[in-house]
Amino acid sequence: MNILELSEQEIIRRNSLNQLRELGINPYPADEYVVNAYSDDIREQFSDDAEPRPVSIAGRIMSRRIMGKASFIELQDSHGRIQVYISRDDLCPDENKDLYNVVFKKLLDMGDFVGIKGFVFRTQTGEISVHAQELKLLSKSLKPLPVVKVKDGVTYDAFEDPELRYRQRYVDLIVTAGVKDTFLKRATVLRTLRNELDAAGYTEVETPTLQAIAGGASARPFMTHFNALNIGMYMRIATELYLKRLIVGGFEGVYEIGKNFRNEGMDRNHNPEFTCMELYVQYKDYNWMMSFTEQLLEKICVAVNGSTETVIDGKTISFKAPYRRLPILDAIKEKTGYDLNGMSEEEMRDVCKKLGIEVDETMGKGKLIDEIFGETCEGTFIQPTFIIDYPVEMSPLTKMHRSKAGLTERFELMVNGKELANAYSELNDPIDQEERFKEQMRLADKGDDEAMIIDQDFLRALQYGMPPTSGIGIGIDRLVMLMTGNSYIQDVLLFPQMRPEKVAKRDKEEAFTALGIPAEWVAPIQKAGVLTVEALGGLERPGKLFQDLLDINKKYKLGYKAPTADEVKQWVEAAKAAQA
Repeated sequence: MNILELSEQEIIRRNSLNQLRELGINPYPADEYVVNAYSDDIREQFSDDAEPRPVSIAGRIMSRRIMGKASFIELQDSHGRIQVYISRDDLCPDENKDLYNVVFKKLLDMGDFVGIKGFVFRTQTGEISVHAQELKLLSKSLKPLPVVKVKDGVTYDAFEDPELRYRQRYVDLIVTAGVKDTFLKRATVLRTLRNELDAAGYTEVETPTLQAIAGGASARPFMTHFNALNIGMYMRIATELYLKRLIVGGFEGVYEIGKNFRNEGMDRNHNPEFTCMELYVQYKDYNWMMSFTEQLLEKICVAVNGSTETVIDGKTISFKAPYRRLPILDAIKEKTGYDLNGMSEEEMRDVCKKLGIEVDETMGKGKLIDEIFGETCEGTFIQPTFIIDYPVEMSPLTKMHRSKAGLTERFELMVNGKELANAYSELNDPIDQEERFKEQMRLADKGDDEAMIIDQDFLRALQYGMPPTSGIGIGIDRLVMLMTGNSYIQDVLLFPQMRPEKVAKRDKEEAFTALGIPAEWVAPIQKAGVLTVEALGGLERPGKLFQDLLDINKKYKLGYKAPTADEVKQWVEAAKAAQA
């Protein structure tokens, strides 16, 4: 790496790295370092009356206070932080004090990983700490961490820029309080979900992520190419159709927790790659699934938060069962005053116009109802509410309602104004299913790029007979948002999808040398902020660039023969001429 690409701190740390090696210290040792204690259990198990407890701990140096022959560091391990007291004479009992005076005081930095062996004690100020008797460098950090300070409960210089936090999650986890806890809670959500489904006797399975047909939902897929077979493939948008094949094959209940991919927008509630749990159980209907779901979510909330309540966006949400059940057309009538039941497509378009909702010609009745509900109703349901009995046009994979013509046995669970789950009494009539697929293809012909494609193999599976079945999909990311009180989906994804990192335009070396500039001076010119020949030609004060180059040559100890002020002026003139 060119030294000019490094900051002053990075150069200092690399120099320290070299000095450590010269002292015979491996900054990246390979041998195991045995840890027998963690920051939290050290504090929990400490007793002033007990014999000093010997411990071996390891972690990252987060701060240090050097005070002559004694110092303090704050060590961060996987459980939290703890103070370590380091005495020169305890660390270096012999005459050679280099481990303290040179290595610890001069060559170690914040961010370095160290191992500490010693005993637990309480300082004169009352803080439970570790008295170090041995110190070992485990890993040298070459980039400085952001300095985040907390005093009297107030955080200063927080690492707050979302662009940096999401792109450099590894730094965010180190320096931002509470971030790691969010992902530990996410793990609790998944663990509790699995435990409950396993306890109910259902089997976790895996189905293909690469699919020849993107089915199971109405969404725009990501497309790729399978070179070996020379065919187009899709990243799955749902696991539904494969899981139903397994119900046909004889499983009582199957579920999958996995990634789905939808080639759509990104916002605070959507990421194109997201985690979903889908469950299918034979001989059940959507009424049973509503009861099962509310009991499941109540248990998850208790496991994560210790109660049936969670707080998000300043609102307290109760997952205590049971939840309200409200037909979608009744919800629309309740919120807008319009009764869509029995309306034609044109009449619905007229309602949309009156409500100020934009629609286009590709939308059928299902999409129109979906738009009306989404614009006028969805955001109003804060407490968990089952929206039930969707029109058939909105539900191509759902069984017709047993008593309400034109409707299906489907529900969506709304919480905090957003959909959390989608479930059906699954359609198992292969002839009806084929007609529904054909209607979806007619919508595709009208330009709906989210309409489903006919899956002939799935239709063939249904023809062998699928028992009455209920299925549900739960968005795990949104569930974690609710359980942890995070308003942005990016805060519950370790590595959310990001736009490409912005990189300033920079001309290649050849563009500068063509002007007669020596090759070794191109990097210093760009270090001075002049990244392109165009920028060079636009300089009004060549003298400033000349001075900057002299300073860079000296600061970074490049040892280059310095150009004269006239030579730098000639470079600028040449750049102007090249653009004329």
